[in-house]
Amino acid sequence: YMRNPLQILAWCLYDFANSSYSAVVAAVIFPVYFSKHIALSPSQADLWWGCAVSVSMAAVALSSPLTGGISDYAGKRKNLLVLYTLIAVTATALLGIPGRGDLLLAFTLVVVSNFATEGALVFYNAYLKDIADPDFHGRVSGWGFGIGYLGSVVSLMIAIYLINHSLTVYVWPFVGGFFLIFSLPAFFVLPESQRQTKGIGEAGKAGIEGLWNTFKDAIRNRQTRRFLIAYFLYKDAINTIIVFSSLFASRTLGFSTRELVILYILIQLTASLGAFLFSAPTDRWGPWQVLMLSLSVWIVLSLWTYFVSDKTGFWSIALLGGSFLGVVQSSSRALFSRFIPEGRQGEYFGIYALSGKSSSVLGPALFGLVSDITGSQRKGILVVVVLFILGALMLRGVKDYEKQGSF
Repeated sequence: YMRNPLQILAWCLYDFANSSYSAVVAAVIFPVYFSKHIALSPSQADLWWGCAVSVSMAAVALSSPLTGGISDYAGKRKNLLVLYTLIAVTATALLGIPGRGDLLLAFTLVVVSNFATEGALVFYNAYLKDIADPDFHGRVSGWGFGIGYLGSVVSLMIAIYLINHSLTVYVWPFVGGFFLIFSLPAFFVLPESQRQTKGIGEAGKAGIEGLWNTFKDAIRNRQTRRFLIAYFLYKDAINTIIVFSSLFASRTLGFSTRELVILYILIQLTASLGAFLFSAPTDRWGPWQVLMLSLSVWIVLSLWTYFVSDKTGFWSIALLGGSFLGVVQSSSRALFSRFIPEGRQGEYFGIYALSGKSSSVLGPALFGLVSDITGSQRKGILVVVVLFILGALMLRGVKDYEKQGSF
């Protein structure tokens, strides 16, 4: 039974909206624009861009458990979702202002826009339990990611069209507008939080006090603890793939820029298809089974990547991997939602964000270190394989959560 199809549609459209930022700004277009039109050298671009992403992600990871708690105690989840989104939209629309050498301004806008975009997902994810019954969590989570990946494709293709017609200056306002317009249904349709026991000041104090208690509760619960560790490990592997896949394809296999863009778009389409196809099975089979299947596929694909020597093989790996990219994320969200006590969605999804965002550190660093020491990116792939295997092994202990009634 779907409580309110309109709320579910509005929730999914928000993913469609913010995916424009993820695709155009975070992944494909702005990093290149930053390097060519703002930074004074490629090495300077790498340094400032890497620092901007790291600083914003660290800020999200550290603040999310607290802001999630405040959203619960003050009943201000929608208000915070709207506030974070408007900040992200504004900072994104201003990305065209920095010129050659304006590194500090560009750095600030990237940090603010990335922090607000990623931070808003804490409140967005927390709505899953409000808008869907437990038997529909897998479907609704999958629909959200599926529609979100389509948003990536649509916005990226429009951005490329603007660039090809010498209208790059309009790309950033376009992304901001796209983000805002498709977020509006969520602003107006998603329910207000029911729990409004405290004012903002009191909620802040209670959020700080409750933060440690939430951590203790999550760590004390065996299944939740094991899931968060597993999520950290396999999310780290996925983040490493996202960071280095294009570099591996271009340097080791000789992919051109055009081929990389086409590859990215096709991965988004297959990720959307996979998320939709596995949305119903996630509820029928259980999110644990679907998640474990996805990790098993990724382990095989990572090993295949280690041995691949031609573009055709990598195309196959990328498209198969893309099919299970959205599945991993949607089934993870559906599984974690089962561990959350009623009324504490914001707090727990804050911890979920902490685990996911902080996982952007270990894998990429190890991949880069191994690649540098051995002089081979292939050796770095073994880091990804190990992280996936460790994540899957840790996840095995989560399977019996229903039998033990841990949620």
